[in-house]
Amino acid sequence: MFAFLTSARKAVRPAAFALAAIALTGCDASMMPSLGGANSGGPKIDPSKPIRVALLIPKSDAGAGPVAQSLENAARLAISELNGVKVDLQVYDTAGNTGTAAAQAQRAVDEGARIILGPLFGESANAAGIAVADEGVNVLSFSNNPSIAGGNVFILGPTFANTAQRLMRYAKGQGKNSVVVVYSNDVPGQFGKVAIEQAATSAGIRIASAEGYSLSPEGVAASARAAAASVKQSGADSVFIATEATNAAMPMLLNMLPENGASPASTQYIGLTRWDVRPDLYGLPGAEGAWFALPNRAQQESFNGRYSAAYGSAPHPLAGLAYDGIAAIGALASQGRGDALTGNALTRSTGFNGVSGVFRLMPDGTNQRGLAVATIRNKQVVILDPAPNSFGGTGF
Repeated sequence: MFAFLTSARKAVRPAAFALAAIALTGCDASMMPSLGGANSGGPKIDPSKPIRVALLIPKSDAGAGPVAQSLENAARLAISELNGVKVDLQVYDTAGNTGTAAAQAQRAVDEGARIILGPLFGESANAAGIAVADEGVNVLSFSNNPSIAGGNVFILGPTFANTAQRLMRYAKGQGKNSVVVVYSNDVPGQFGKVAIEQAATSAGIRIASAEGYSLSPEGVAASARAAAASVKQSGADSVFIATEATNAAMPMLLNMLPENGASPASTQYIGLTRWDVRPDLYGLPGAEGAWFALPNRAQQESFNGRYSAAYGSAPHPLAGLAYDGIAAIGALASQGRGDALTGNALTRSTGFNGVSGVFRLMPDGTNQRGLAVATIRNKQVVILDPAPNSFGGTGF
């Protein structure tokens, strides 16, 4: 299985890395500054020659195979649209397995990869980063899990923190001063709760209470009652719902919160996830006038059209992350930069232009994306504050 390894030293590394990945799965990789981050190195390149990029995707994973193909298609579309930059894309199958991801990352570097795009899953991305950290190769993963970001691993997936910060800053600008948080008692819910609390504190908004619910109808109902009671008792002017829009709990919350006294007429409803993916919510009592964040719709629709024209089908919602990774590499190489693949270059403050608008990689390995603030008005999505076109202006 490891016949491609070039020395006895490397022959023992994949097993060690797999064990390390298991230990570090729940850790914050940014606590390992020796691995690099924004100050990390990276292989020098000749930008006039093809850049070897390894794409790590779960091609043979039965559940994720279609996503993997869409990611590969998007990467190839991005390469075809680069201006004057040549990319030699080599695809490696992780099979959706952590150990395989680590082995394939090492194989890719042994075969000349200068940067890794992927893997899809957080644990696999963490393992891949560990596998190639000592060789100064950076990993642009498709994960949105901030706990694996840092060192030589960057995450391209949109984060709860970025969305919460955008919405809390907007809320403060609209005169909102206190919020009740509603979240599910599971891992995504806890991540969302923490992101909202941190964003509120940063914006100068008081957290009146945080009401978690167990994953049952009774649990959702109890949380709705507690959150509505907190609104009335504390005088909170907002309710921030961390629940995924596609979750069965969302329509219950949008009905039960108003029923229990958190009137949308006096309480601003805010959603951490995109509600435009679920039009059946639009007519519910808590949806009218609610705020949520969206990427740049015009740019997203343009990408969707180009992808469909090239491949005859719509892209998977995650496909744009692969396009963004190639776009960032291409933008830096097009400047003739020999250091284009270093942490310092990848985290440039001006960022990049991607599928859904502007984005930039942060020194801690996370990312920041330009988002619009939208609302539901008469069962239609209306943009209240457009996505910024650059960093440093409004919206950040």
